[in-house]
Amino acid sequence: MTPLDVLVLTLIFFCTSVISVVTGATSLITVPALLAFGVPATTALGTNMLALTVMSVGASVPFWRGDALDRLRLPLLLGLTGAGSLLGALLVFVVPPALLPLIIAAAMLVVAVVVLRPGRTAAALQAPTRQRQVVGYGLTLLLAVYGGFFSGGYVTLLTAAFLTTFRLPFLRAVATTKVINVASSLVATVIFATRGAVDWRLGVVLSGVMYAGATIGARWTLRLEERRIRQLFVATVLLLALKTLVLDVPWARLVSGQGL
Repeated sequence: MTPLDVLVLTLIFFCTSVISVVTGATSLITVPALLAFGVPATTALGTNMLALTVMSVGASVPFWRGDALDRLRLPLLLGLTGAGSLLGALLVFVVPPALLPLIIAAAMLVVAVVVLRPGRTAAALQAPTRQRQVVGYGLTLLLAVYGGFFSGGYVTLLTAAFLTTFRLPFLRAVATTKVINVASSLVATVIFATRGAVDWRLGVVLSGVMYAGATIGARWTLRLEERRIRQLFVATVLLLALKTLVLDVPWARLVSGQGL
């Protein structure tokens, strides 16, 4: 990889990290970028996980200092996330991800519908029922498996899950998922590293720029109105879903049955 290639990747990763503090879906941009520059698929996933870990730390610091986090649920959420991410990272080495782009795109559209749904009034933000909380913890575990496997759209889906099950305000859901993503990405990075699937030199560079971008993005998010955060979130989700459906889904293989 030439110095120019690294520079272009650095710019892509920096810009993505600033915006994805609100939107999530970082890996839907960064992993294809790594693949486009010739990084092998498994190494691209592992190197991206390393950068995501550092980015999530940068995004979490401004939120950690304030009162935006759901600190009551956080310990259990982190434990479930660590277990799920471990399983997901191990699955990378045994499961062919042929249907993954289509699943991601469908999930993105579901997320957009959930977030656009009207009725998130003050009454809607009352304490959730016990059943809703159980569902929320279950989704946290299941999504962590996906997060450890690929992570594309993981934080976006987790944010939507927290909005609908725990009924968190939008900013609190965004902030809490950033801390949780530290655990998810860190566990997955360890697994990828033990399998030799991390480009450390490239990963350190990309990690540094993503940390800077995420810190800027988190501070910017804290200044936004919740309505603006929601609008940015939904717009990005819809664009990423469209991009995934058009560019990433191997339609020819799926129609012929080769991707099943």
